[in-house]
Amino acid sequence: MSLLTKVFGTKNERELKKIDPLIPPIGEFEAGMKRLSDEQLRARTGFFREKIDQGASLDDLLQEAFAVVREASWRVLNMRHFDTQLIGGLVLHHGKIAEMKTGEGKTLVATLPVYLNGLSGKGVHVVTVNDYLARRDSEWMGRVYRFLGLEVGVIQHDMDDARRQKAYRSDVTYGTNNEFGFDYLRDNMKFSLDRYAQNGHNYAIVDEVDSILIDEARTPLIISGPSEDSVGKYYEADRMMKEMIRAANKHKTQEAEKIITPFYEVDEKARTAVLTDEGVEEAERRLGLGNLYDPANLEILHCLEQSLKAHTLQEKDVHYMIKDGQVVIVDEFTGRLMSGRRWSDGLHQAVEAKEGVKIEKENQTLATITFQNYFRMYDKLAGMTGTADTEAVEFDNIYKLEVMVIPTNRPLLRTEFPDLIYRTEKEKYNAVIDEIQEGHERGQPSLVGTISIEKSEHLSGLLKKRGVPHVVLNAKYHEQEANIVAQAGRVSSVTIATNMAGRGTDILLGGNPEFLAEQILANRGLDPQAADEAARESALAEAKKITDAEHDKVIELGGLHIIGTERHEARPAGRPGFIPLLPVSGGRPDADFRVRSHQRPDAKAGYGRGRSHRAWHGQQGHRTLPEAGGRAQLQHSQASPRVRRCHEQAAGADLRIAS
Repeated sequence: MSLLTKVFGTKNERELKKIDPLIPPIGEFEAGMKRLSDEQLRARTGFFREKIDQGASLDDLLQEAFAVVREASWRVLNMRHFDTQLIGGLVLHHGKIAEMKTGEGKTLVATLPVYLNGLSGKGVHVVTVNDYLARRDSEWMGRVYRFLGLEVGVIQHDMDDARRQKAYRSDVTYGTNNEFGFDYLRDNMKFSLDRYAQNGHNYAIVDEVDSILIDEARTPLIISGPSEDSVGKYYEADRMMKEMIRAANKHKTQEAEKIITPFYEVDEKARTAVLTDEGVEEAERRLGLGNLYDPANLEILHCLEQSLKAHTLQEKDVHYMIKDGQVVIVDEFTGRLMSGRRWSDGLHQAVEAKEGVKIEKENQTLATITFQNYFRMYDKLAGMTGTADTEAVEFDNIYKLEVMVIPTNRPLLRTEFPDLIYRTEKEKYNAVIDEIQEGHERGQPSLVGTISIEKSEHLSGLLKKRGVPHVVLNAKYHEQEANIVAQAGRVSSVTIATNMAGRGTDILLGGNPEFLAEQILANRGLDPQAADEAARESALAEAKKITDAEHDKVIELGGLHIIGTERHEARPAGRPGFIPLLPVSGGRPDADFRVRSHQRPDAKAGYGRGRSHRAWHGQQGHRTLPEAGGRAQLQHSQASPRVRRCHEQAAGADLRIAS
């Protein structure tokens, strides 16, 4: 820490000091709001709009409007904003990113700037990561807006144009980043302005902003239409590629992240696969062609290249699933199924040929945009997440968005364990199972993160052998996502989740009484949606008795235990992140050695992306010394000072560095 920082504080601390004087007046306004009747409180909305029509700015109304929302929330939801949540609301209103720890109530925080900006009548878009959250928040927080006289709309995947138009004409519109982006593309393909669904891009608040604006920033949204090309060529290319791969596998070698064979090379890091000169010659021989690169043969060359990618880069139950005889893409960031979405440029057809399912006609691109370009169109953009400060430079460079770290309402009690590194994948999984079983027997709930359906089901199989009851949340069980995650905090529960499945769903220690009440109603033979108020209140009261008792027990046991089994390309907000692995000899070269890991603020800066650092390890003559539990001791007698320094800074990994 520099001398100037010690004297004047960090930039974040200085900005928070500027905001602090704005908080007490909100409390003073709140005292007056408490004396108003519901009708009088609701009438403040009309009063504010009159002020805006007379030339008042939103900033002029900010403190009183925040006090109105605070009081309305207490009356409608029995939830009152903490002062730290008011700070978060101010940050969001000023078009910045609020980093708030998990459990600090980001969903409630958003009601403050959403109401204030909704007064303008220009529309506010609240962006969530899935349809469930969009619907839940529009109903849950929507009660506050409707109480105050604002209209609330929600965009869902299966809605028609008329319903979308109505939702976008509301003061507040909830929806996913995908739906907002695709609606923009569809609007630009229409021939009349009155058929447009969206009516401008005034102000947006993006939930899980690091996932949408950084991790998925370059993801293109594509609207395509069928072309007239024949699909038979993909079957022919697939048959030949399978033969070539079988022949090439006899001479396959692995170099770092590259797979090299006589006929093709695969770079797993860059996600590329190309035919070698020998591969081209082999294809020409098998096809009886003189020159595969002749313009007349470019079509079959393209099919071969896509077939190669399908076989070497696209893995079943990782990148896609077979569902109802169709290839369905699995979102690499969320682990969710993307029904109706298809890879472009013939890749989807190549995967269909590989799996032997019906090949749909190839599509041609009609309209496309990336999330990065779409969200930069908003006049004012804000975001919230549990992990944004590590990407502060990227947010500033790309979107001109400043990140503010909001203090917690109470001191953070979470314990962050160091990494545990294991020699082989088998030893790692055995340790994971031991840790889960030990916690389960004590009654402590565990949430276990994996990166693919395949890994989650492998872990599930190991738990079944040990007789440990558990639930699995991956793309196969997408419909049960919210309910599974909501109950992850119950006594002795074990939940296995892929990547960020369930992101945004609250996990309450002891369980979520509202979700449990629905189960109780179902057990009584009642439809949770159609049950009368008396039945619902009875079920909720019974559920609260159960969850309150379990809540106290879980706290005594140390709270929810989160275990990250390996590196996730996208970091789950507010949950453990992952630093690159430290490879050691003696195990599988591609094995992942982490069992537990928690993200440090400087994880990226201190350790890079891992690939180049792995190369250092390969050159430094590291060796392993077996220890109990399969852990490894790295001996650095030949290591350079740079490598030593890097290890000393590496997130406090559970290693002993020997001189």
